[in-house]
Amino acid sequence: MTRQQFVYLYCVAGREPELKETEGLAKDLYVVCHNDLYAVAGKVEEEEFGQEGLKRNMADFEWVKAKACAHERIIELVMADTDVIPFKFVTLFNTNGSLKAMLEQYGEEFKAILIKLANKQEWGFKIYYDSEKLKASFSNDEAEILKIENEIKSSSVGKSYFLKKKKDELIKKILNERINEWGQESFELLKELSFEARINKLLPKEVTEREDDMVLNSAFLVDREEVGDFQDMVDTLKMHYEDKGLFIDCTGPWPPYNFCGLSKEKVQNE
Repeated sequence: MTRQQFVYLYCVAGREPELKETEGLAKDLYVVCHNDLYAVAGKVEEEEFGQEGLKRNMADFEWVKAKACAHERIIELVMADTDVIPFKFVTLFNTNGSLKAMLEQYGEEFKAILIKLANKQEWGFKIYYDSEKLKASFSNDEAEILKIENEIKSSSVGKSYFLKKKKDELIKKILNERINEWGQESFELLKELSFEARINKLLPKEVTEREDDMVLNSAFLVDREEVGDFQDMVDTLKMHYEDKGLFIDCTGPWPPYNFCGLSKEKVQNE
């Protein structure tokens, strides 16, 4: 009895990519060519990626981690040789024919996206903050805070209680203002060095696995020739802000998920 296999899509390129560097990351990788587009795909078994198998495996953290890492690594290696449109983890088709049908249906849109992505890289830029260090960076030189502290020293117990509450509220207000101001300033400076930029949702500590809170989660599409200037600006921001209690994390280049420009979900598992 022949086992059912699915076609697993990794990415689509505008010219045929080399797959030599991807050996060992997944079995049976190959290229499906249609309408001057090149889809990097692989064969996967129904036992592992069918409805029941996938439901079981997606609940297994180690399985998801290993497969997702391989998925991203394959795209990154292909991306080193050519511009690509990356597709989400576990994008499946029943046959090469159904994959070609998708390339036919959205071919012109994919080609336009590849033109936009040509010779560009996606870089992630995140800012976290240490609230205590950040408070210390401004609490000793803010006139309004110092004024309240002097009032507290000469006030009764009852009045000092309310003054302390007022001081805490003021510090919180200034903290939020500084965080928003510095985050926006950083984003705008990097945006000027980018072809396109976007701000994503902030991630909770459960996802970041950091003690610090995230204040900015952004992505930038940068021309390869501008990457050096972009990184120099990142280094400047680090020097300027990290002693104030901000931690800057810049990573890349990544597959350009944030800048594919697909107006809706183009691919359903079919």
